[in-house]
Amino acid sequence: MAETEHAAGVDENLPSASPDPAAIGAGSLLGGRILYRQYRDGYRTGLEPVLMAAAIPARPGERVLEGGCGAGAGLMCLAHRVPGLSGLGLERDARTALLAEANFAQNGFDRLRVVQAALPALPGLPDFPPDGGRFDHAFANPPWHCADSTPSPDARRDLARRVESRDMIALWVRCLGRQVRHRGTLTLALPAALLDCAIAAMRDNAIGSLSLFPFWPKTGRPARIMLVQGRIGGRGPAVLHPGLVLHREDGCFTPQAQSVLRDGAALCDPPGG
Repeated sequence: MAETEHAAGVDENLPSASPDPAAIGAGSLLGGRILYRQYRDGYRTGLEPVLMAAAIPARPGERVLEGGCGAGAGLMCLAHRVPGLSGLGLERDARTALLAEANFAQNGFDRLRVVQAALPALPGLPDFPPDGGRFDHAFANPPWHCADSTPSPDARRDLARRVESRDMIALWVRCLGRQVRHRGTLTLALPAALLDCAIAAMRDNAIGSLSLFPFWPKTGRPARIMLVQGRIGGRGPAVLHPGLVLHREDGCFTPQAQSVLRDGAALCDPPGG
């Protein structure tokens, strides 16, 4: 993908329990500021984790939860922008979770960790008490392909993108939102076609003061990616932010997109409410 810079060769410093190192590609995030490894085949990191990391209004010392963290791109981009942040990723695929741990260690993010879990089920850890509320923010790029759609030939990609129920977005919103304290935020990255579904799920779970961030592939094109961010218990009006045009006509990133995707800049902080 455009936001990662993939280097040739095989990384030989993976943990002994990891998959075949030949299956892992070495690259970087944020213009080389973060070393990043992911599988060469199957599901590969897109723009969404980097964009979500830029939108979360986290502060040093806060705790953040990511659902479906993959190899850790989103958590690392956020931790790079907000020093002193603690983060926990939930990842269904055991080998991908192991790779995320290796990425955290290689980049010195000792406040980040990952646990294998298949949302909406949560692991039996002190991080997830019955009443929830242990995190300041949560974010996710949930699976959204319908169960009856054409499956991907790669099992890992299929696992990352296919939903088992048409209510999966609502289930993720309920599960993740419950783990966030009052006035904390939940941020989702979704196709624009699922915007109404995400808004309804947040409203149904008392998540308000919504902020909407559209991302257009080029000027004059319909937005494909939307970030939907809400505050737990928020009652303020929804805000539609100016959004971001990602590419120029020649296919290169716009300067505004580069400031986020390459330089790690934050998107505008949504107002409280």
